[in-house]
Amino acid sequence: MDCQPRGRGRGGRGNRNEESRDVRLSKLLSYALRHGASKMGLQMNSDGFVFVEELLAHKQFHSFSLEDVERVVATNDKQRFKLCHHPEDGHLQIRANQGHSVQVTDLELRAVALDDPDYPREAVHGSYMKHWPSIRSQGISRMNRTHMHLASGLPGDGRVISGMRQSCDLAVYVDVAKAISDGIPFFWSENGVLLTPGDAAGMLPPCYFSRAQRLKPSPCEIELH
Repeated sequence: MDCQPRGRGRGGRGNRNEESRDVRLSKLLSYALRHGASKMGLQMNSDGFVFVEELLAHKQFHSFSLEDVERVVATNDKQRFKLCHHPEDGHLQIRANQGHSVQVTDLELRAVALDDPDYPREAVHGSYMKHWPSIRSQGISRMNRTHMHLASGLPGDGRVISGMRQSCDLAVYVDVAKAISDGIPFFWSENGVLLTPGDAAGMLPPCYFSRAQRLKPSPCEIELH
């Protein structure tokens, strides 16, 4: 398949109106490709792709062009989306790289194994201090999504593209090796986010937490128990 992940920093180009327009399109794409394709009447393939022509024909995207979509994909600093041509008919298609609440059976995920030279022994799940009492007692929940998102470091680390919101004020560190050893699978998404469905209940229990930090106003270790 002729697919290339696209997207790095926005740079300084474009005026404020264009940036606002791009943010609006990015949010619409995220909703359609992660959650709402069926409700919107869009046909999503088993690998998560939707044809761009069909997407732009939808009333919510009437004010946007193919050039707009290509620009948003190319400039998205978290590499949320992927554009490529369908291998059979050559039509342009787009998908979200992760974050789905709908089941995508053929999403290109690479399983993490303990003998992988690049597997992170510790990964970070970003959340908010208001949720810490629940997380500390029950664990991290994937909620209505198919996977929980973890990062290999904190925002600002040059190696970290995505996996944690800048606004998070809580970092929960997960012992990936221990979880994998107990049968909980982990995967790399195409844009470098670490994903896990958790256990059978969709949870990552507290026994897999190695440490936790309150991030704001300045980093501070907090007790796990």
